[in-house]
Amino acid sequence: MEKRFMDSQIKGVSTGTTILAVTFNGGVIIGSDSRASIGGYYVSSKTINKLIQVHDRIFCCIAGSLADAQAVTKAAKFQISFHSIQMESPPLVKAAASVLKELCYNNKEELQAGFITAGWDRKKGPQVYTVALGGMLLSQPFTIGGSGSTYIYGYADAKYKPDMSKEECLQFATNALALAMGRDNVSGGVAHLVVITEEGVEHIVIPGDKLPKFHDE
Repeated sequence: MEKRFMDSQIKGVSTGTTILAVTFNGGVIIGSDSRASIGGYYVSSKTINKLIQVHDRIFCCIAGSLADAQAVTKAAKFQISFHSIQMESPPLVKAAASVLKELCYNNKEELQAGFITAGWDRKKGPQVYTVALGGMLLSQPFTIGGSGSTYIYGYADAKYKPDMSKEECLQFATNALALAMGRDNVSGGVAHLVVITEEGVEHIVIPGDKLPKFHDE
């Protein structure tokens, strides 16, 4: 046990996690749990906010090494803000995702972090992009990631439908997070959700004891 603890300390803090983003009719919802772990064995924090605002209507959520993810998002926020000043207009969601992709690709040998970028812009409306380890960029109507995602692929495939209402999408995202947090030992805490539309941004926090309960709990 002592050796395992020392090995986990060397690995550092990770966001053993469940993250997701889903488009609906008029906007997008991005969400995550709030637990961070060390080496996959020990919960180091129950209150990590993994939803990072990189511009007014663009957010990303993080999975993997917490230190790597925080360093990348800090650099991305600077580059996206500089890009917005140069263009004299808010950045496109794809442009923000491309900044994250370049940072991940250029440092792929050192980084152990993946991202979901989601937001709304004047050109394409609500969008979701996955930035995988190594810098691959993929556009999808919805995506899930992190260690908890392996438990909810079936649920997500069965329950997702295009052009959901905001209320339907919130229920879909909340149920998905609750199911993953109930099964994955390194996902948990509270559920963080952000609703992004043309009108603005709405933050929602659901305490663990207020999440939906299912038959196995």
